[in-house]
Amino acid sequence: MTTLFTPAEVRNAIELLASRSLIRLVTEIDDNGAIPPRGLAGTLPDLDSHQLRRASETARACGLVRVAPGAGLELTEAGSELADLYDAAARWARRHAYPAPVCAFSTRIRHVLDLLVLSIPIEGTDGLSRRSAARLPSDEAEADLARPRALLIQWLAGNPRITGVSEPEPAA
Repeated sequence: MTTLFTPAEVRNAIELLASRSLIRLVTEIDDNGAIPPRGLAGTLPDLDSHQLRRASETARACGLVRVAPGAGLELTEAGSELADLYDAAARWARRHAYPAPVCAFSTRIRHVLDLLVLSIPIEGTDGLSRRSAARLPSDEAEADLARPRALLIQWLAGNPRITGVSEPEPAA
């Protein structure tokens, strides 16, 4: 059975997952291990304190990270699976020079997620849409997109609370 998502659920989820600061946080921990307490700013110096706070709060609310005593901020199983999705999306984007031959890792992921949102099961439709094909460089690119698409659908189905979580409001 295919899991169907509402348009609002998909929009919320992709908005969160495509956040540059969340991408940076999840991939940094995936690549280099837990971030020690009070080490977030030193580990991700390209993000300001507001971006770091929002990313860590969002990641905690979504169940992507947890604080491990003595180790610091580490990925949960859902966070590790999301890192795999990010890696698959980035590999596809690099292979197909999408959205451009040279661009930032987080930009590649955001653009691939934007493509994928057009082709995941949404309530009120009859399954996967082919609307994304017109925006792709080749039929091979469309075929290669199957893995990231499957990972996204699987991840969303396994993490339903992400579809209802919104990014924390900025502190006043």
